Amino acid sequence: MWFPRLASDRVLRARPTDVPFALTLQTGSVNRIHCLNARAERLGLYRGMAWADARAFCPDLTSEEADLSAEARFLAGLRRWALRYCPWVGLEEPDGLVLDITGSAHLHSGEDGMLADMRQRLMRAGLSVRLGLADTRGAAWALARHGEGIAPAGKPLEALAPLPVAALRLEPETITSLQRLGLRTICDLEGTARAPLARRFGPQVLRRLDQALGRQPEQISPLSDPPHYGVRITLPEPVGLVDDVMALTGRLLDQLCDKLARYGEGARVLHLTLHRVDQAAHQIELRLARPVTEARRILPLFERSVSKVDAGFGIERLRLEATAVERVEAEQLGHGAGPAPSGLEDLLTRIGTRIGIENILRFEPVDTHIPERSFLLAPACSPVPGRVPPASHLTWTTLRPRPLRLFPPEPIDGAGSRPPERFRWRRMSFSVGHATGPERIAPEWWTEDETWQSGLRDYWRVSTRQGRRLWLFHTPQKPGWFVQGEFP
Repeated sequence: MWFPRLASDRVLRARPTDVPFALTLQTGSVNRIHCLNARAERLGLYRGMAWADARAFCPDLTSEEADLSAEARFLAGLRRWALRYCPWVGLEEPDGLVLDITGSAHLHSGEDGMLADMRQRLMRAGLSVRLGLADTRGAAWALARHGEGIAPAGKPLEALAPLPVAALRLEPETITSLQRLGLRTICDLEGTARAPLARRFGPQVLRRLDQALGRQPEQISPLSDPPHYGVRITLPEPVGLVDDVMALTGRLLDQLCDKLARYGEGARVLHLTLHRVDQAAHQIELRLARPVTEARRILPLFERSVSKVDAGFGIERLRLEATAVERVEAEQLGHGAGPAPSGLEDLLTRIGTRIGIENILRFEPVDTHIPERSFLLAPACSPVPGRVPPASHLTWTTLRPRPLRLFPPEPIDGAGSRPPERFRWRRMSFSVGHATGPERIAPEWWTEDETWQSGLRDYWRVSTRQGRRLWLFHTPQKPGWFVQGEFP
């Protein structure tokens, strides 16, 4: 299977359009076309074309930036879909799949019926596809990209003979050199003496030719499915006591954690499903503050939720699944081992089971010199896969101290560029004992913030005779004094 417009089809499935469309990708210092739809191709645009040239050639061209990781995930999803036809499916990156349908074609009314069903389903899903079927992987690749169809069994040369030499998966330089020698088709290449070709181009050309014609084997390496972290137990007699359910959950946790440890993963989200005799089911979700592989640390966290379950006439089946896992770094054991982990993660998990672990937040630093935007609220626990990670790699670094308490600027009476000797703030009178400054902070012109687009600010650290240490600033462009923070 070859998807000639995989990237653009992925985007246009969600937002169809009839105008020329292209995805762009930055290559070095040049923005080039990465993939485009059929209408843009009919206008003469092509992959690798500079975006500026394409826009000059076609002013109506619309575009988006390409997302290579999203394309890889989409291709992986298509691989899982292709398992409906055969159990051996591999990736032909970046935009193809390779299937070994030996023994599977008769399940779909033969080879012609299978290809027709593939094409119909993919076209219904909004995907362009070209299919090639042959005895060898090389011949199928050539047909999908340069001919499309089915090669006769045992006679691949009949189908490949008129195809260009580019169908042999050769390097562009090699293809150009072969064409200069007059070897433009696979038939021409097959009729040429092998010894001169090997001396001039090395073994690569003949190896690709032999692989396509079936003289050399070429295996398909299907991707293995990711491990499934789920265990279950069926009981001969139903149980209803909390102690019995917890004991069974402990047995399931031991099996699950052993499997997690073998793959170097730790559980972040666990689902425990309790099936009752009357076919009802209760599901318990447990979100952990960090990836854990120790069953003894996880089991007590289930007790509160298990005690609230109505067992009815009894529970006959239990199922435990880790729906979200993360990689666990190897730890030093024995002499020289690091300090034992603190109980903070377990505390966060216990609190999270009551109020929701996503509701526990912490402050994270932001790389900006604007005081109001120097922090953000992020989940206190490291994120599960799929969420945006917090800026935990950043630390607050500043040459000037910042107040512990920040609040919106509050105006005070004052004139001049130095702090007023006396002023009133929050219905209290203050007299300045010592002032340090100014620290000038300029607005970030590239951000849209109305409160900071008014101009510069000169900040002062002021110690009052009444014992309060305040953070004041003066705005030179619109003279005025404000209090924005307080030091401890």
